[in-house]
Amino acid sequence: MFENKIHIKGDHAVEILRGAIGHRATWTGLTYTQAKEAGKAEEAEKFIREAIEETARIQGAALKAKCPNPESVQSFTETFLHPTLKTAFEIEYINKTDDRVDLEFHHCPLLKAWQELGFDDETCIKLCDMAMDGDRGLAKAMGYEHYLGDTKVSGCPTCKMSYFKTGK
Repeated sequence: MFENKIHIKGDHAVEILRGAIGHRATWTGLTYTQAKEAGKAEEAEKFIREAIEETARIQGAALKAKCPNPESVQSFTETFLHPTLKTAFEIEYINKTDDRVDLEFHHCPLLKAWQELGFDDETCIKLCDMAMDGDRGLAKAMGYEHYLGDTKVSGCPTCKMSYFKTGK
């Protein structure tokens, strides 16, 4: 099982947000596993990915309108990763410029929910990849690229993610 400990504790708003994210992960995870048990994993994955991508398009348009400088990746991530969300995932900025932002996530509330449900590693990996369609979709909505490197679900100590302008 993947290590996914919470290091930042005691913030009521963060705990509420982690709970909401975990609840969303539970719905998605149980939808997928129920479909898988019924022999419909491929269809469920298709619908889940489509729903996540549509959510990213909607959220991405709202973020782009709210972002003080949508041309700046730094401005986008500072708008998207508000302090409570940043703390909920225990996110560390590794690099932050107008052209590129590199992040490390030290905790994942989604993975925590899947682990608590007792999902096997393969299912957690599949669900994580589906969830990442949201981040990929946000990048696309902003006109950026997205890169996912190391992940907790693959056994790494952190998830490494980047948003960047094409060619950066």
